[in-house]
Amino acid sequence: MSSTSTTRGVHDLLRSAPPPPTAAADGSAAGWSAGRTLPLRVELVRQWRRRRTQLVLAGLALFPLVLAALFARNREGVVTGGTRFVDLATGGAVNFALFVVFASSTLLIVVVVALFCGDTVASEAGWSSLKYLLASPVSRSRLLRQKLVVSFGLALTGLVILPVSALISGGIFFGFGPARTPLGSVIPTGEALFRLSIVIGYLAVSMLFVASLAFFLGVHTDAPLGAVGGAVMLVIISTILDQVEDLGPVREILPTHYIGAWVDAFNDPVVWQDMGRGAVLSVAYAAVLLALAWRKFLRKDVLS
Repeated sequence: MSSTSTTRGVHDLLRSAPPPPTAAADGSAAGWSAGRTLPLRVELVRQWRRRRTQLVLAGLALFPLVLAALFARNREGVVTGGTRFVDLATGGAVNFALFVVFASSTLLIVVVVALFCGDTVASEAGWSSLKYLLASPVSRSRLLRQKLVVSFGLALTGLVILPVSALISGGIFFGFGPARTPLGSVIPTGEALFRLSIVIGYLAVSMLFVASLAFFLGVHTDAPLGAVGGAVMLVIISTILDQVEDLGPVREILPTHYIGAWVDAFNDPVVWQDMGRGAVLSVAYAAVLLALAWRKFLRKDVLS
């Protein structure tokens, strides 16, 4: 195979090929259409059938239930009425969901998002099936787009499953009363649920950086663990640097600086300033990383 076909993809040669013959009456010799290759549902089914997808989503659903059961069993030893999320965890469904989000947002959610988005391309390269996908033929941009949409969708699904499961588990064990905030205010259940949806939405936007970073690393390697682990490591490094006050204003451009700004959704009233800055910063980083990922993948030799 020539260097052109491996570096740019066999599908690129088809663009300059003569038009395909018209389909016969029996349906044979149908023409090739780039827009009909690798449909989203096919990629979604492929990813859904993977054991890692099923185990991760099941684990996210069961984790809050197990945690709530442990809290309920040891409820007498749990501090109530404090000012920390853990002190308020047994106060009701919303409080328990907030505690689970608080405990998971700095590592568990990061790992899950990095796993779904860093593994999707790198695993195909590791299995040596990437070159066959491109020769099927699927255009490189379409392949990357389909994988990006599905991996983002699975990451978002996991991000929603965790607090929803925590909300249900908290309701079963602790009831659906009004939410109490660390500031001492009480928020009615309906409004608390609305604010919890703001928290989930902001986390989804702030995790765009993590997803894009893992995806960017995934197109550079055929080792899924390297892409996932590299993304998690860089997020941890950014989090550590954010704790160094001597960095001054530099901390504000770190991608993880506003990752915990979702707590402002439970201020009275809601404070949007830091969440807005965090959303803009995450989207900006994501746009740059995805552009670099596309540039690399379109020029990549799939046989190297």
